[in-house]
Amino acid sequence: MIRDETAFRTGSIAIVGRPNVGKSTLLNQLVGQKVSITSRKAQTTRHRITGIVTRSDAQFIFVDTPGFQNAHQNALNKTMNRAVRVALADVDVVVFVVEAGKYGGADTLVAKLLPLDRPVILAVNKSDLVKNKSELLPYLAARSSEHAYAAIVPLSAKSGLQTDVLLDELARHLPIQPPIFGPDDYTDRNERFLVSEIIREKVFRLVGDELPYGSTVTIEKFEEEPRTSDPSGRFCRIYATILVDRPNHKSMIIGSAGAKLKQIGSDARLDIERLLAA
Repeated sequence: MIRDETAFRTGSIAIVGRPNVGKSTLLNQLVGQKVSITSRKAQTTRHRITGIVTRSDAQFIFVDTPGFQNAHQNALNKTMNRAVRVALADVDVVVFVVEAGKYGGADTLVAKLLPLDRPVILAVNKSDLVKNKSELLPYLAARSSEHAYAAIVPLSAKSGLQTDVLLDELARHLPIQPPIFGPDDYTDRNERFLVSEIIREKVFRLVGDELPYGSTVTIEKFEEEPRTSDPSGRFCRIYATILVDRPNHKSMIIGSAGAKLKQIGSDARLDIERLLAA
């Protein structure tokens, strides 16, 4: 239930950070649904994914950006870096995600993009993995001296530790205005897009580093019909195509006797069933 809208806050929030620091995991944890794919491989997130969280006092509209790339300045990376800059230019608040105890050149490059005219909250991910919490203090002190952060929140994107604290801090800086999305909305992306992203995630997770990032997934058909055993439920028949750059990439995805492709389909189906049942 939404409280009096005269005190309600709604705003957009960019989640930024170097590749593989946990941005997509954090977004999924906050939203409570898989809206952005995760992988140990860099560049997994290509698109600006909007995740929506609505509480009784605020609506948070999250933008999950690609990790800022500095290793290879190819056309894809330049496009992704431009997406980061655009996201930072038109949001109300920025969440800068770093990894507890680690801060290198890639983090510094992202930090240089942080706006000075809008609040930035530093989210220190994987803080639960630091056994001696006193070791975090000099790390946090070093980060606080580098930028005028509105708040610094140690958390765990994977377990959800202190993500409620992050939302509380964000709510303080959102403008007072009525909600834009409905209370049950969790993304502005349609189901076809989310399904294609789930399949793409499984491709990269199971095939590994051998597969280039030119690979993508398209949904050819998305057929929906009611279940005969449960009229309130639904049955979806989905036809997807995995597109690759070169002929030899096909064998990587298919695997011996089709085993790899079968595993991709099996793993994706579990996440898709959870998505469509939500």
